[in-house]
Amino acid sequence: MEKNQEERREQEIVYSRSVKAGKRIYYLDVRKARNADLYLCITESKRRQSEGEEAPSFEKHKVFLYKEDFAHFTEGLQDVIAYVQSQLGTIEERPAWTPEAQEEPAEPAAEENKKKGLFGIFK
Repeated sequence: MEKNQEERREQEIVYSRSVKAGKRIYYLDVRKARNADLYLCITESKRRQSEGEEAPSFEKHKVFLYKEDFAHFTEGLQDVIAYVQSQLGTIEERPAWTPEAQEEPAEPAAEENKKKGLFGIFK
């Protein structure tokens, strides 16, 4: 990739967060469109290693979510999460692991979000 294209790509992402979940990593990137609007790009990255391959490869899928759809998307996500919880009861979440968590003590706000997990952040 040329330097100008790489710089432009980096300028597009204005905020980013990654969520590690087992063999998958979800990247939540807020990007700036050409018209200066912001939108969300959700990328699922799954590690794959086939026999005979020396290095693992990553399978990626992207979803673009635009600001005018945030409310509908959040409503739908809350609905399906509530359905799953009603069918399964309490869902134990995997403990989160990040290199930063082992090096630095967690901030109180981060600890509270960790307790809430995915199901608590939308309430």
